[in-house]
Amino acid sequence: MSGILDSVNQRTQLVGQNRLELLTFRLVGRQRYGINVFKVKEVLQCPTLTMMPNLHHLVKGVAHIRGQTVSVIDMSLAIGGRPTEDVEKAFVVIAEFNRTIQAFLVTSVERIINMHWEAILPPPDGSGKGNYLTAVTNIDNELVEILDVEKILMEIAPIDETMDSTIGDEIAQVQSEKEVVRRILIADDSTVARKQVERAVVSIGFEVVSAKDGKEAYDKLVEMAAEGSIYEQISLVISDIEMPEMDGYTLTAEVRRNPDLKDLYVILHSSLSGVFNQAMVERVGANAFIAKFNPDELGNAVKTALTD
Repeated sequence: MSGILDSVNQRTQLVGQNRLELLTFRLVGRQRYGINVFKVKEVLQCPTLTMMPNLHHLVKGVAHIRGQTVSVIDMSLAIGGRPTEDVEKAFVVIAEFNRTIQAFLVTSVERIINMHWEAILPPPDGSGKGNYLTAVTNIDNELVEILDVEKILMEIAPIDETMDSTIGDEIAQVQSEKEVVRRILIADDSTVARKQVERAVVSIGFEVVSAKDGKEAYDKLVEMAAEGSIYEQISLVISDIEMPEMDGYTLTAEVRRNPDLKDLYVILHSSLSGVFNQAMVERVGANAFIAKFNPDELGNAVKTALTD
């Protein structure tokens, strides 16, 4: 497994081209799953796991990996499946989400596939609110489910969504001094992540226009611009980077190319991190990038957008 991941620098060449590389794997059963390689730091044969008191029931144990103690989450159990039994033959996918390192126990790891985001589709209608999918795709005539890892992590370790009240007061002051449109468009394919941002934005006095991916966000912006000046309808756009059909970088680039939208303030808000993000923020013309999810940082980013 040591050779399954190449350097991050090579993968960054895909960013901004509406492309991704998907690491496919299986859990308990025949279903095939995927995760964006950008989130993956390493894939290992499952190391020795240590049980500790009061671990969450979805955590199989803790492991010492590269000098860190990491909780190993049983991915099959986390999405409502059977627990992984043969741990010694299983693998762990080490990933970075929302500023923390996570390890996910999977039965087998297959390969990396280079794909276009247009081939990554929203979950089908009827999949229900309780599902753990952000998207699906077809590989080799087989349905591959892309999991909502942020939803899984939220259930294990909920994030404090409370924003410092002084930020709301400062934004209210800005609104009283300037003619600010109290509406923000939010795009995110993770229902959990989108709701987090929506609640934070509503708490500081804004209405929300919601979109589940970049294409839906862009279509809504174009539709709004056809009805009148977009700048009289929304203050800014807050977009995830990784989304089906159109990613956040491509959304930003399309906004900048459209004369009716080109001056919109765009904040990219992602669980991805690393220096390549800042480079891409500048390349596609986004105004700011913030990592998920810190309500105070989000509030300050909105305040900066209103004062710029």
